[in-house]
Amino acid sequence: MPETLIAPAVPPVPAAPDAATPIIVAAFYKFVALPDYAARRALLQTHCLRHGLLGTILLASEGINGTVCGTREAVQALCDYFARDAAFAGITPKFSFAPEAAFHRMKVRLKTEIVSMGQPQLDPKNVGHYVPPNEWNALIARDDTLVIDTRNRYEVAIGSFEGAINPETNSFREFPSWVDDYLRALPANAKPKNIALFCTGGIRCEKATAYLRAQGHNNVHHLQGGILKYLEHVPPAASTWQGDCFVFDQRVSVKSSDDKALHQGDYDMCHACRMPISAADKAEPVYEAGVQCPHCADAVSETDRQRFRERQKQIKLSRARGEKHLGQTQQIK
Repeated sequence: MPETLIAPAVPPVPAAPDAATPIIVAAFYKFVALPDYAARRALLQTHCLRHGLLGTILLASEGINGTVCGTREAVQALCDYFARDAAFAGITPKFSFAPEAAFHRMKVRLKTEIVSMGQPQLDPKNVGHYVPPNEWNALIARDDTLVIDTRNRYEVAIGSFEGAINPETNSFREFPSWVDDYLRALPANAKPKNIALFCTGGIRCEKATAYLRAQGHNNVHHLQGGILKYLEHVPPAASTWQGDCFVFDQRVSVKSSDDKALHQGDYDMCHACRMPISAADKAEPVYEAGVQCPHCADAVSETDRQRFRERQKQIKLSRARGEKHLGQTQQIK
């Protein structure tokens, strides 16, 4: 008699906490063998467009990675779609909220890796130990734990866990060589018993643990669900997170609140250098909206300034007409 397979429960999409933030943003990934990933693109794109979803989904032979936004019903329809597919069943999205659409388009793209580490030969299933959000504080508080932020420098700049090492990388592709050099340089009496890694949604730190295990390190751990899941489950009073969490969409950052929902944070984006900028940055004399900020004022040429001013002018005209100018779209890699 054939075994009866029971499909995992479809994750319920939470309702918006208030009328001011009606848009649901769902971030998700799963490392799973997808030899037919190219053939899946059209069906997934059609489904997302049919339900009015916006965002980006990456497909590769190693799995799926994406962030989309839409109404609660639209996001639930995507969760149902995943639950009906054996390859995608079990995906557990991280949910947050926005006052308006966090993306301008819907794109399903084919990639060599669903997170670009430059290690396509790596086995992403040979990972370290998953640490649930409610156990993370205890792990990183230990004196024998080395805590590493696997994100890029501009992400770390606006928030991280207290005491975490900042690799100062510009892209995830730099992480393997950085971590090799850092661990190799540690004195013998300073070798950690545990290495704890974290990132925004869990995908980069999970792949980073696979890399470290491939290099012979077995004491590696990663925050399950990433910072987003931690902020979703750990109340602010018990949280060891400091600052906002950078996200790759129009919101720029998110932060936790007492209602256990992730809301848009306090940062904007400099359209010249793509760095997140605070209210203090915008108060600096060198700041010019859409043109330059304190991070890039000395590096922007006069030719670029004129080009950026023209773009900013077109953005203002589009807003006045009630339209969205494509120059507002972030192109962060």
